Amino acid sequence: MHDTIELVWASDKHHDILADIMYDAVRHGPTRYTEEQREAWVPERRSGASWDKRLARQDIVMARVPDGPTLGFMSLDAGGYIDFAYIRPHAQGRGLFRNLYEAIEAKARAKGERRLWVHASLMAQPAFASMGFSVTEEQVVYIGDQSFERAEMEKPLD
Repeated sequence: MHDTIELVWASDKHHDILADIMYDAVRHGPTRYTEEQREAWVPERRSGASWDKRLARQDIVMARVPDGPTLGFMSLDAGGYIDFAYIRPHAQGRGLFRNLYEAIEAKARAKGERRLWVHASLMAQPAFASMGFSVTEEQVVYIGDQSFERAEMEKPLD
């Protein structure tokens, strides 16, 4: 991986690359979920009006190599909700999560949010915990006939 990473705020022209990163992370990254669960979670690359509408209402920070590929992203929705946090498999474990998170927390503070919260997958829980989040509720959710363990986590912003 390249040593230089830049953080940039996404616009609607980035929605396709964000879909690619999400698909790559879920379908090809390290996981504690079964292949059937991964296929149910992200059966295909996201696209279309509902994807664009969901992303358009959020602040999205991307980590990328200058003049190169985008490696990951994180998003902030209303009420301090972190909706998306995905990093390409080959770029994981190199501090990108922390960089993305710090940008999101700064944005949330600038907006006057009093807390950040997230529905964290089994893979994301340790990363969020390392940023000061604590589990408020263990959950099991269903997509089709597949069940998924996850946790609601939060971090007060004092």
